[in-house]
Amino acid sequence: MKLKALNKIAEPFGSTNKMPVLFLGHGSPMNAIEENEFVTGFRNIAKEIPKPNAILCVSAHWETNGTLVTAMDMPPTIHDFGGFPKALFDVQYPAPGSPELALYTKTIIKKTEVGLDDKWGLDHGAWSVIRHLYPQADIPVIQMSLDYNQAPQYHYELAKELASLRKKGVLIIGSGNMVHNLRMVAWDKLNTDDYGFDWAIEASNMMKQFILSGDHQQLINFRSQGKSFNLAIPTPEHYLPLLYALALKEKNENISLFNDKAVGGSLTMTSLKIDNG
Repeated sequence: MKLKALNKIAEPFGSTNKMPVLFLGHGSPMNAIEENEFVTGFRNIAKEIPKPNAILCVSAHWETNGTLVTAMDMPPTIHDFGGFPKALFDVQYPAPGSPELALYTKTIIKKTEVGLDDKWGLDHGAWSVIRHLYPQADIPVIQMSLDYNQAPQYHYELAKELASLRKKGVLIIGSGNMVHNLRMVAWDKLNTDDYGFDWAIEASNMMKQFILSGDHQQLINFRSQGKSFNLAIPTPEHYLPLLYALALKEKNENISLFNDKAVGGSLTMTSLKIDNG
């Protein structure tokens, strides 16, 4: 696309100071309606960052053939889960979408052809956490899907092409869980504070060491990190949003961790903020 046309698409956003980037461990959908320390952590982090012009969320719960962005004016609230109380299904998060931001995102990504989607909406990886950051639902939200055909290195490189959005007032959020093995959850330990199996704690500590030391390549090559990583990441969809966030970290930026606890033995809620400090 010619520069003049691209600039015209970008006009509604203007230029801002560089927005932070978040990775949020979203955990159970019930976090959307419960009061707990993780919800408090989400609310507190929103107080620490400038109010965005818009949000782009990469959620673990939207995997597609190719890369898509939601491009409707009013994305529906998707209740993509089962077996939970009616109160959770009753929740609506009526944030507007932004077809303009979707089109702009499509134009700045060169690694692949991005499709504009009018069928998805906001899944619980997005709305269950964003509603705690911005309960008024007054900030436009779009989602970007995870292409299930692609390797971790591809996702990391694709994420880097989103960097210019940060200077357009766009808050980029990756939503997943660093350690996420639902088949091994100790359901009888869900109410035990900070309870993690040995392998989960080992994987979590290694991940945090790589994150804080800036060794992203080890995190991209997560299948080479041994048994604890393989148990922590049986499938990649909850882990990949972390790579989207880390790819956007610039040299002089800081990373701060919050909600850094294990749940039910085989999950971690560890979340992070990337900013200038």
